[in-house]
Amino acid sequence: MKHGPQLSGFLNLNKPAGFTSHDCVAKLRRMFRLKRVGHGGTLDPMATGVLPIALGTATRLLPYLPTEKAYRGVIQLGLVTDTDDITGTIIAQANASEITQAQVRQGLEIFHKGYDQRPPAYSAVQVAGKRLYQLARKGESIDISTRWVDIFNLEVLAWQPGPTATVELMINCGPGTYIRSIARDLGAVLGVGATLASLTRTKSCGFELGNSCTLDDLNPDSTNLIAPGLALQHLPAIRLDAEIAKRWCCGQKMAIETVNLTTPHRVLDQAGTLLGIGQLEDDIFRAKVVLPSQIDHSIDNNASNSHTSHDSSANDFSG
Repeated sequence: MKHGPQLSGFLNLNKPAGFTSHDCVAKLRRMFRLKRVGHGGTLDPMATGVLPIALGTATRLLPYLPTEKAYRGVIQLGLVTDTDDITGTIIAQANASEITQAQVRQGLEIFHKGYDQRPPAYSAVQVAGKRLYQLARKGESIDISTRWVDIFNLEVLAWQPGPTATVELMINCGPGTYIRSIARDLGAVLGVGATLASLTRTKSCGFELGNSCTLDDLNPDSTNLIAPGLALQHLPAIRLDAEIAKRWCCGQKMAIETVNLTTPHRVLDQAGTLLGIGQLEDDIFRAKVVLPSQIDHSIDNNASNSHTSHDSSANDFSG
């Protein structure tokens, strides 16, 4: 694997418990000697699972990755904490032995398809320029606004009754969903309180847990890097000939009327190399992201192999 300034791509990292998402980014920044390292969505320190990592110019592609996420979490009933998870300070307890699985399933109905969710007090949501967790640590009380979150699927995987009953869930949801809030809100519906006992993210940004790697798997010469083009297969594509590709990469505007490009498109050269992301705005196909590391490679590639393409679904455009 290349390392240093030319490195660009994604890692499907299985974040270990006890690490913040920033801890992982900092470790990989040192490992690969890169300044530009980012992630595709924060995981709480207690959580494990998929943490998409972008290296180099691939950090500019993070907003274009798929947004659906999936989690497997265990909720403990009869316990309320200030952080809405098991790591927080206990502020209330109750006996949950009277709660049945049928009641839990009924309580979960309020979350199906989505609901107006209030983020945890200890979260990275910003209010008046400050993170909520910063305000919470100072003991400042603030009204936290709710916001709509999408819940695509909620499945009960296991149920353990008792005074501290637990329910294990599989949750498919949209971006911005806090599983800690689901735990807290389920406890409120059941009247005994609840907190999140454990959490694993099984899918994020198109990456899945079964294909993930650990921090111990990685080193500057490892082969776990995922090419940017592979991570963006969900986007439609447009393929440019050599001359138009060169102009597009240099930021020149192009009028294209033959195809619908109002959504973000992968921009490919004739050999299938990803040049960046483009989108039609005011009848002009504008470059939203250009990957500089691909430009010289694309020009050389087109000169020797302009008749080939690796994406048969792409729309062709030539000047």
